[in-house]
Amino acid sequence: MKTYYDEEEDVLYIGRHGIEEEFEEVAPGVSVELDSKGHVIGVEILNASVALRKIVEPLRRRLQQAA
Repeated sequence: MKTYYDEEEDVLYIGRHGIEEEFEEVAPGVSVELDSKGHVIGVEILNASVALRKIVEPLRRRLQQAA
């Protein structure tokens, strides 16, 4: 599995090895790459810092409390 974050463009990509056959937007700013069998091989999140803020901030607080 590979993860790549482009800070300048604020794009997060999470994927695994495979050949993309289809690219589908599943929500505003969130797209998935599918292989020939329809399996997800990648996820791209645009404006990732904004889109993931509601998830990341509570996790960060929990980690700080646990330390």
